[in-house]
Amino acid sequence: MNKIEWSDFKKVELRVGTIIEANDFPEARKPAYILKIDFGEEIGIKKSSAQITDLYSKEDLINKMIIAVVNFPPKQIGPIMSECLVTGFYDNNGNVVLAIPDKIIENGAKLA
Repeated sequence: MNKIEWSDFKKVELRVGTIIEANDFPEARKPAYILKIDFGEEIGIKKSSAQITDLYSKEDLINKMIIAVVNFPPKQIGPIMSECLVTGFYDNNGNVVLAIPDKIIENGAKLA
């Protein structure tokens, strides 16, 4: 495991957002959704591609609060520009389990 300095960690903007739209992403190499996520007034709505189709349906994702990195530069993924990185953990089968807050919190709240 690589060690980082506290100053490195402070550069990463991990914020809470609410998924407001989830659509199929048929052009993706691996099954994925295109998500629109509301990060509140300061950050706004951002798009992301997420390979989470094994454990989540599109309907399950609407209004789900997630944690994402919002300060990476945009990344072209097929025909979409991904504007944030939705976070999660791999389970024993290699599926991504979303990192989510366990209480309702305001969109845009920063990880402490």
